[in-house]
Amino acid sequence: MVRRRRTNRKKAGLGCGGVLFGLFLLAVLALGGAAWFVFLPSAPSHETFVEIAPGSSSTQIGRQLEQAGVIRTRYGFDLVRIWKRGTLKAGEYRFDHAAPVTEVYSRIVRGDVFTLPVTIPEGATRFEIAARVEQAGLVKREDFLAATVKDTPLIADLDPQARSLEGYLFPDTYRFPHKATASQIVSVMVRRFRATAAQIGLIAPGNPNTSHDVHSVVTLASLVERETAVNEERPLVASVLTNRLAKKMPLMTDPAVIYGLEVSGSWRGAIYASDLSDPKHDTPYNTYRHTGLPPGPIANPGLPSLRAAMSPAATDYLYFVAAGADPQGKSRFASTLEEHNKNVASYRQAVKQAGGH
Repeated sequence: MVRRRRTNRKKAGLGCGGVLFGLFLLAVLALGGAAWFVFLPSAPSHETFVEIAPGSSSTQIGRQLEQAGVIRTRYGFDLVRIWKRGTLKAGEYRFDHAAPVTEVYSRIVRGDVFTLPVTIPEGATRFEIAARVEQAGLVKREDFLAATVKDTPLIADLDPQARSLEGYLFPDTYRFPHKATASQIVSVMVRRFRATAAQIGLIAPGNPNTSHDVHSVVTLASLVERETAVNEERPLVASVLTNRLAKKMPLMTDPAVIYGLEVSGSWRGAIYASDLSDPKHDTPYNTYRHTGLPPGPIANPGLPSLRAAMSPAATDYLYFVAAGADPQGKSRFASTLEEHNKNVASYRQAVKQAGGH
């Protein structure tokens, strides 16, 4: 009988331990299931953008992400925040694949915001920039061009007579949010121009009233930009133009003529004799018929051209044959018409020998 009692006690003890062990396993499985549910990679059903406004709390951000389907639950996001203690950054984020909440959290801490790149080359016109902006998937060409006319108050202190933002959309590589408006885009480009102009002394920071005529400098720089792509030639080209202006000679620059035709909607893809001489095709930018600088910039110059326009080389040159298709890759400068005519003949001969027309 004693032995039986001892055996019963052992069985009772094992049964209690088994229950406790079972409960422990259930708790572990429950926690594991919860962790699986919280941390398992999640993804929205389609490409999704979440815009986090400046000043948003972590709770608000977690709720936004949960509602967008980026994470399974905001509570998992809160757990990661408590664990990692990072600083969440505002901006627009793009989500297009399944990701665990830890990855989503890390992206927002890094500030891995979604932007679209667009590169504006030196000498691009606002028409060319508009096409690039549209190709980048930002705004329509027409909307961008409208903003370049509507938003001229951005440069009213620099160029009160500006008819558009041409000349002040600084060439560079930009990254914009995909929801950026045309006005926001041109504003960023103008700010980049201001920063560069202040850097080289064209304007004084916070005070555009300097000894430089910003309108004239930028207009001259745009002509220099379109006339040569060779940096070391830019001060020489600027000297030709300023020397002709001093003698009240027409500048006779084809890029200005082309720009005027484009603005008027009559550009036919090539310059014809009638574009230069026929009053029917005349525009204020026809520097063959009108002396002085054109009404405004004809392109958006880069830093080398702005510097050249501010400090042209000291020469007596009045003519030049632009490098263009010259096999030697350089322009030919002259002080007299006779010398210029020889340069033209030499240029044509060089092009012919190289197989050109």
